[in-house]
Amino acid sequence: MNTSKWHSFPGIQTIAVFVFLFLYIPIIVIVLLSFNQGDLATIWQGFGFNGYAEIWRDPYLIRAAQNSFIVALIAMLCSTLAATLAALALRGRNFIGKSAIVALIGLPLLVPGIVIAVATLMFFSFAGLELSLATILIAHIVFCIPFAYLPIHARLSRIDANLIEAAGDLYANPWQAFWRITWPQLLPGVAAGALLAFITSMDDFIITYFVAGPGATTLPVYIFGAIRRGISPKINAVSTLILGISVLFVTLSYFIGRQTQK
Repeated sequence: MNTSKWHSFPGIQTIAVFVFLFLYIPIIVIVLLSFNQGDLATIWQGFGFNGYAEIWRDPYLIRAAQNSFIVALIAMLCSTLAATLAALALRGRNFIGKSAIVALIGLPLLVPGIVIAVATLMFFSFAGLELSLATILIAHIVFCIPFAYLPIHARLSRIDANLIEAAGDLYANPWQAFWRITWPQLLPGVAAGALLAFITSMDDFIITYFVAGPGATTLPVYIFGAIRRGISPKINAVSTLILGISVLFVTLSYFIGRQTQK
């Protein structure tokens, strides 16, 4: 069937509208209820910032937010560095097993998160590592590498190798050619990969829930625990803040990623 005629398929537009409403109406409701002045999370009682004020009065919530930010920042730096080195090491080299290595780097994107969480927990158990903020950090660094690798690899594959050869013809050593030719063109891909890694780490719940130790609660895990005791305006406010941060970083990643296509 011609894809241009899909829009004329009976009911397809209605289904599309229903799907978009199903996806975004709950998010819009949470954002609106985060500005509810009353103590009830699901009944509108007037505009206010009561939920946001409660955030700053909860030391456990502040601690969870600090843990999430620290883990996401370090995981972003380490995973981006590892992904950049891997992309540079694999670029322009043909050897037996290269395809397998590339597939292994991207495999965590296809494996269900619950499987990675259980496998990571078993690994820490076998290694004798006590669950703590450090185990969360190790897990996040590992599963963030594929997210950082993809935009870096895409950007690196578009760099003209003739430019590097031309730099060599002009007596530039490999180090000078890298910093003056490769790195400036690779930087948008590195930035996009770093942003994706940060937001992926910041939002993760499943793996963090399995490998978190006592006192090492992150923001998603805290929200999950709070919801089990009932939804409050504070939870709506926290969810809205996380949504805002995610949208900001995804938007930045999108615009930076567009540079990789030029």
